[in-house]
Amino acid sequence: MPLPDDVREAVGRIRDTVQAGVGDGQARIRWVRVESLHITLRFLGPTPLEAVPDLVRAARDAAVGQGPFPVTIAGSGAFPDPSRPRTLWLGIQRGASELADLAHRLDDALRQEHESSGVEAGRGAKPFAPHLTLARTDGLRLGSAAATALARDAEGVELTFEASRIVLFRSHLGEGPSWYEPVGEAVLGEGQDS
Repeated sequence: MPLPDDVREAVGRIRDTVQAGVGDGQARIRWVRVESLHITLRFLGPTPLEAVPDLVRAARDAAVGQGPFPVTIAGSGAFPDPSRPRTLWLGIQRGASELADLAHRLDDALRQEHESSGVEAGRGAKPFAPHLTLARTDGLRLGSAAATALARDAEGVELTFEASRIVLFRSHLGEGPSWYEPVGEAVLGEGQDS
């Protein structure tokens, strides 16, 4: 789920402050690019490009049951925990239940699409935990300092926006930070009876 420009820029300022505060530069912790910030409903893993139309159809099926809703980004944390983090994130305060419901409907639609087309996508292995990933520390020694700095610098921050669409992103991994290419989208509530 994409973020509006003003929210992305505000999150980017938090990320930059934390990054500068731990003296990381960009060499060790893998910070998410500001233009790539998004809330992940479901990570699919390696997927052939020819499956994209089926995946977009599943996203549209899931989106019909949910109209636009407000989301507030607030709080922070780390997976699996702040003392040995692998991922640093900002939390979802408002809209978490709607995001979880949407992720559940998306999983169901992906499973149904798999039955009819062979697209490999079932329910995610982990329970859905709505969050906004800022960085991957992958056990680096500097990770716990970054988690502490993030908790400090994100304290009191509340960023609200209207979630209005699901975007299917293709991940481009390799040297440097990952980047994401939109390959399809579904508008929330589109096709819903009034």
